[in-house]
Amino acid sequence: MKRIYSGGLFEAKIGYCRAVVAGGFVHVAGTVGQGDSVEEQCQSALEVIETALNKAGSNFAHAVRVTYMLPKAADFEACWPILSATFGENPPAATMIECGLIDPKFKIEIEVTAMLPS
Repeated sequence: MKRIYSGGLFEAKIGYCRAVVAGGFVHVAGTVGQGDSVEEQCQSALEVIETALNKAGSNFAHAVRVTYMLPKAADFEACWPILSATFGENPPAATMIECGLIDPKFKIEIEVTAMLPS
């Protein structure tokens, strides 16, 4: 098993890491992004996730599962073009959940599971 840290403040504060490589998979923790709009936060979160996947030896083409969590389900549609550009050629199974996030400033949190290339 390999643990991947991004150096984020909450990793040490809460006690988690950005991703764990285990059993041929990369499990990336729920990730929020920076910015004011849901689109900016979505893109930013995907960049953090991509970095973690790359450190693990994987990438978005190997994603098998993604979960999107948003306080407002109506905001999700604005992210579709970004998500389609990211996963379009290799779409993973996906779930969108409307829920509260850790801080009201966050508009989307994304969790990804990807395979390690063989």
